[in-house]
Amino acid sequence: MYLISPDKKQFKANLHCHSVISDGKLTPEELKKAYKENGYSVLAITDHETPCSHTELSDSDFLLITGYEGYIRPTATCVYDKYSCETHLNLFARDPENETIICFNPKYCKYISEEQKEALKKAGSQRTREYTVEYMNEYIKTAKENGYIVAHNHPYWSMESEEVILGLEGCFSMEMVNYGCYVGSGIEYNGQIYDKMLMSGKRIFCHGADDNHNDVPLDSPYSDSFGGITMILADNLEYGEIFSAMEKGEMYSTMGPTFKEVSFDGEKLHIECSDVESIYVYYGSKGPARRHAPKGESINCVDIPIDKNCRYIRVSIADKYGKRADTRGFFRDELGL
Repeated sequence: MYLISPDKKQFKANLHCHSVISDGKLTPEELKKAYKENGYSVLAITDHETPCSHTELSDSDFLLITGYEGYIRPTATCVYDKYSCETHLNLFARDPENETIICFNPKYCKYISEEQKEALKKAGSQRTREYTVEYMNEYIKTAKENGYIVAHNHPYWSMESEEVILGLEGCFSMEMVNYGCYVGSGIEYNGQIYDKMLMSGKRIFCHGADDNHNDVPLDSPYSDSFGGITMILADNLEYGEIFSAMEKGEMYSTMGPTFKEVSFDGEKLHIECSDVESIYVYYGSKGPARRHAPKGESINCVDIPIDKNCRYIRVSIADKYGKRADTRGFFRDELGL
């Protein structure tokens, strides 16, 4: 059983990105150029509360995913408070021409004109947004009913409580790493949060993203580009194929290391990857199975017996710089246990 198949192509993607349409500093054209030159094949430009298709920028070896970032804050007027919680969600459109805005609220559409606000195609309740799990779940449900899949963004930066994180229903994936926040804090790698979600029984995938705004040059040590990556496993670089792979969880999160194969024979997990220092297999227990390279060396292929009492399994690898790559969690029924 392949959890990551060596026969699938791996398309390098950034699934969270901001342009001049909202608060980013680069145009969509400049973003495409930068990411294409750095080996990416897929980019989702997710400007704040501004659904926008960029399909005209797609070509035979570079694909734009349509989507936008929605958010909910505790205040009715959408005031930013760096000491207060909020929740951000990325909406990815099944139809690349879908530019519907969900639960429209003009207070949140800060980057577009009144004329543009009026012209938006709207769906769902336009009542005042509430920072409650009930409201957020209504928002997610409405988005799904209108052709989107919904991702949970940067829970650490958002200062979300465990009650909110575990209470959200219907998100297909969570940002394991948000590189823009990671550059800012050194903390937005969310393995611990993700394990809590899996241990609570949530069937949710994980992915990496930059959340880049490009306030500094791309070669600056403070650059928020090229560090939060999703590797999407698909046969072809076509919108439907890539979207389907995302929706099925056929992807993994990385900050650099790569998986070549992860397979399971009912007894042990076989893992092949780029050269790393450590390989971990998490079970939903107090400690993972692990393999570490001897000092000054690396490992890239291991077989690890699986604990038959595991709640789930997920694999995480770490290179000598501490950069991680993570599979999603696979539950017992998926593994035939």
